[in-house]
Parts: sequence; structure tokens; C-alpha cells
Amino acid sequence: MGATLTPTTLELDAGDVVADVDPRVFGGLLEHMGRCVYEGVYEPTSAHADEHGCRTDVLDALRELSFTAVRYPGGNFVSGYDWRDGVGPRDQRPERLDRAWRCTESNQFGTDEFLPLCERMGWTPMMAVNLGTGTADDARDLVGYVNEPAGTHAGDWRGRNGRAAAYGVDLWCLGNEMDGPWQLGHTDASEYTRRAREAAAAMREVSPDIEVVACGSSDPNLPSHPAWSLTVLDEFGEGLDYLSLHRYARNFGRRPREYLGFGVGVDAQIEESARLCEEARARHGLDRAARISFDEWNVWYKTAPQTLARMALPARFGGRAPHLIEEVFNLEDALVAAGFLTSFLRHADVVRVANLAQMVNVIAPLLTKGDDLLVQSIFHTFRMFSSRRAGDSLRVTAVGPAYETRRFGTVPEVDLAAVLGPEALHVFAVNRNLTATAPLEVGLAGRSLDRIGPCEVLTGPHPRARNTWDDPHVVEAAPFAGLSCTAGSAELHIPPLSLVAATFPLAG
Repeated sequence: MGATLTPTTLELDAGDVVADVDPRVFGGLLEHMGRCVYEGVYEPTSAHADEHGCRTDVLDALRELSFTAVRYPGGNFVSGYDWRDGVGPRDQRPERLDRAWRCTESNQFGTDEFLPLCERMGWTPMMAVNLGTGTADDARDLVGYVNEPAGTHAGDWRGRNGRAAAYGVDLWCLGNEMDGPWQLGHTDASEYTRRAREAAAAMREVSPDIEVVACGSSDPNLPSHPAWSLTVLDEFGEGLDYLSLHRYARNFGRRPREYLGFGVGVDAQIEESARLCEEARARHGLDRAARISFDEWNVWYKTAPQTLARMALPARFGGRAPHLIEEVFNLEDALVAAGFLTSFLRHADVVRVANLAQMVNVIAPLLTKGDDLLVQSIFHTFRMFSSRRAGDSLRVTAVGPAYETRRFGTVPEVDLAAVLGPEALHVFAVNRNLTATAPLEVGLAGRSLDRIGPCEVLTGPHPRARNTWDDPHVVEAAPFAGLSCTAGSAELHIPPLSLVAATFPLAG
């Protein structure tokens, strides 16, 4: 028998709801970066290509993840992108030098391909406008192209390109990471807010009911944090729906226990930003506070040095679809990814949109090599959550063992979230301990558990275990049987270094 931790007790109340879980929290990012688009979702020469040039093997795998809001076309890429290059007959589209990622952009996949793909996949399009080198007029024209009806100039242009009906895109990002010195068109917070406010007003001339996302502080470690977000919130005024946050988990020190506590830092980032939004609402007498769009999140550190070095090069370009940040994820990465998702669920009242960055090849749950496809560890994490997302997030009141970290302070050994659906309770638990089983006692007041439903565990032989082309099944979800339940409670035994997603159908 291995070691066992002191039990963690989780007391839930069916009436103590944080908020409904917005499905858009389970979104993705499809950026023109590396091989995310080309050799990712779009590869007309592949044996898997459909009539649209998209890879059916990739799309079938993405369907398992049930992505909702998909952000496009970036990311850093959008700050130098002219959307007009990606519409109309493909043989008339220009090749461009992409200054963000130092490569050649063929423009064979653009808005005219992305939006029909969203319809086929059931994704909610979340489009970004260029506020780096672009203008408010450019942004308004893009909204017109996708949303104006036939009989208008923009609608008829879209019709000539093969689409008569408007797409009705409602969710729009006002630029990307404009606080970052690496961003094309980077400026100070006041100038960015002026651009964003002007663009939003122009866009709403076309579609008055759209929701807009402004760039908040994209990294808590930047010198401009949190002053950037404060300026945006104070100077944008009424009409800002969401403040954008980004975060990438790093493990440069290779300290598993420290790294597995990363979710505590995500909690702090969300709570600080939510407080800033509420304080701005009160200060300016706004009708409501902006909420949070956590529209880039993931693990990224193994390939970071090479990418940052590439971005620092002078104008030296590296061909089409270069291999960029093709991170190979391991077990501890998958558990840290789970920490992001548990944090989003616990803060469901303020986090209403979130996007895993990215979807294929580029720090992604899927990798392609020729016509082959590899499913990475974080794929299973995301699917285990997204398949159990329907319902209300319950307030988590837990008592149990914890450990101390240098960076994040006190970290619970077991990371928890719970979603109460109309017919079932879903409990998510990450055991951060490397060697000891974590007993978990779950109580639910106000409803009765009927039985044990589908339950899964994600674990592996050691923290750095990973799937490879030669051995693709090292880290993957499996049925979990280490639990029992009565009408009002359940008991789980969470293996060391694992994620458990447990479903309990409700009585009555």
C-alpha cells in the first residue's frame, strides 16, 4: 500500500450557486501561427482532406473536445493582418510577409473559410480586429462583410464570394495584447483605449448588439500590470463587455510540486481583475461591470526560448507554416491545464469566455505529422471537463491538507470544482501529490445522489510521462472505479498525480 493523505472534505450545497457555466469558457484559438491552420485544420493535399480542404481526422478529434467560442485569426498575427486578403477567389489572394511570426502567409485560408468551418463544427466565431496596424474603418468594414444583409455593399460583396446570408458574428476582440512591446502597433494604455473605443463605436454602427472584448493586462509580470487594465477600464467607459486576460504556465525550474500549484496564481489573477472591473463600475456609475474573457491560456515553456529568439530577429522570414512552439505535453502539464479549468469554473460569475491556445500543432492538444495524428495529454484534460460542463458552478467549500510553495504560497493538495447539472453532479479533483493517494469526502445538501455515473481518471507513471508517435497511449483517460456513494455523499480515492472527473446522477 502506498501513502495516503489526510482526507479532504468537500461540502456542496445545491442552492449555493456561483453562476451558470457559460459554454464559451470551453473555447479555442485558431491563429495563423506555425502549423495551426496550414497542416493543422487546413491541408488540401492530405489524404484526410474533405471537399473544403480541411483535415477530417483533425476535425473529428476536435469534435470530441466540443469547443464553443473559437477565436480567429489571432493572437499576435492579427495586429498586422488585413482581413481583405483572406476573402474572395483563392487564386486572386495575395501572399504576404507575416511580420508577427516571421513567415509567409498564403491567405488560402481566411474569413471565407473560417466562418463556414464554424458552422460545420458548431463553433461560435470570436473574431479579432486589427488595432495594431489597422483602423476603426477596417474593423467596421469587417463587421459589415460578415454581418450586413444582402442588398448592402458589404453584403453583396460577400454574396459574390459565395455566401448570401449574413453570418451574425456577435463576439469581437478589439486587438490583441496591445500592452506587449512585442505587439505590432504597441502603444500606451490611453492610446490603445482610444483606438478600441473608436473601433467599437464604428463596429456597432453596423451591428449594435455585438459584444466587445478589450485588451487587459496580458501578463501579470509586465511592468505595466495592473495599471494598463485600470486605464482601459477607466477610459473605455460604458459599453465594454469583457476584459481580456492571458496566461501561460511555465516550469523552467522543473519543480513539479511548485508547478502543480500554478492554478493558485490563476485564481489570484482572476480575482484581482474582477475586483478592478467592479471598482471601475462603481467609480464611474456604470450599469454593470466588465467581465473576464480569459482568451489565451495554456502551458508553454519547453519551446519558449526558441520562439522568443525568433521574434527578436530582424526582418528574417522562415517560409510557409514553420514549426513554431510545437510543445510536447506530459502528465504534469495536463494537470496544470486542469488547474486553469477548475479556476474558471470556481469563478463562473466573472469568467464567461475562455480560449485554449491553440487547437492544432501550436501548443495544442493535437499534433500532425504527414497524414498521422497524435493526441496529447491535455486533450484528455479538456475533454473530461467539456463533456461535463452543462449546469451551475457550485461554491467550493473544502477542508484538507496543503503544502507550501515559494511562488504561490499555500497550495491545497487537492484542487476542486463542481458543476450541478439538471440531472447530475459533476466533481473535478486534481491530486497534486506525487506519491500519496488523496481521500475525498463529498457532501451534497439540497439534492440526493442516485448512483455512480461515468467516471474517469487521467494519470501516468511519472510527472513527465507523455504520449509519443511510437507510444501514443502513455497518458490518456481511463474509467475510474475508486469511489462509492450514498444518497447525500460520495467518497473518492484520488490516485497520486491524477485528475478525476466523476459524474453522479441525481435522484428524483
